[in-house]
Amino acid sequence: MSAPKLPTIDNEESGEELYEHHHIVVDKGQAPLRLDKYLTARLEGVSRTKIQAAMKAECIRVAGRPAKANYKIKPLDEISILLPEPPHDIELLPEELPLSIAYEDDDLLVVDKAAGMVVHPGYGNFSHTLLNALLFHLQGCTCRNGEPAQPYLVHRIDKDTSGLLVIAKNEEAQAGLARQFFYHTIDRRYNALVWGDMEGDTGTIDGNLARSAKDRRVMAVYSDPAVGKRAITHWSVVERLGYITLVECVLETGRTHQIRAHMRHIGHPLFADATYGGDQILKGTTFSKYRQFVENCFNILPRQALHARVLGFEHPITHAHMRFESPIPTDMQEVIDRWRRYANASRTE
Repeated sequence: MSAPKLPTIDNEESGEELYEHHHIVVDKGQAPLRLDKYLTARLEGVSRTKIQAAMKAECIRVAGRPAKANYKIKPLDEISILLPEPPHDIELLPEELPLSIAYEDDDLLVVDKAAGMVVHPGYGNFSHTLLNALLFHLQGCTCRNGEPAQPYLVHRIDKDTSGLLVIAKNEEAQAGLARQFFYHTIDRRYNALVWGDMEGDTGTIDGNLARSAKDRRVMAVYSDPAVGKRAITHWSVVERLGYITLVECVLETGRTHQIRAHMRHIGHPLFADATYGGDQILKGTTFSKYRQFVENCFNILPRQALHARVLGFEHPITHAHMRFESPIPTDMQEVIDRWRRYANASRTE
């Protein structure tokens, strides 16, 4: 007897949004079987508890409709599965680190992350991360179901980007938040300071992002739809400051370095962004006084001028609408104020 034919599975992982998306087409010869048992057998390393939490959050669908655990699969059923990443894949130790918590309840918390803190451990950063700090903060805490709380990530922002993140405390909340990120119903608004005077007051950047063939550290925009993943950024001008512009960016998708790569692609790199060329004087005069002014701004803000200012979502358990806003941090605000004074002085000369 030949080996059973495995179902067709497509798998896609996101960049800043931490989940996996699977698409399964059930084999023609498949006998009726409970959906949760079928998926537990087919998805390696995924527990039945995790699958049931995803079902409760409507992250598992058959023919586009939310499915329950006792649904009996049929041949050629198309199953869509959205699974958040596990809390962490390496052993982490709790660390008592400064945390600014904007909101917290039994199911989730919202953190206002300072620039310079890594969110997720990785090569060269296995300690002093946001996850280490959250593990310490949640010691002894329990969720509404009585189980120990632990941090479950659903998205992240770059080390040197400041601003708001939502973190789940249990798998059900994580799945519910991941579903909102996947279907682009999360409201994420960033403030960015970019080089140059933007043409027009609003715009949309729609371009696939993938690792640059020339430099794997950065993301590049590709016109070939087969390369990379689609990324959409909506921007609008907040204030024109002469040689730089303060903009608001609204993310429709959440790819790695999305705003930074998109802005460089349209010729407006983020101010002080060393990775994408924004740490050079790209606009303005050649006078030494101006050069010194810009260098002073770089010293005040030695990071990309990007802040995750607004975060809005539906509470994954209570379904209440949640919206949080973080003020622009001191380093970025001081540079904005300096450019405002410079621009005003130039207009009156």
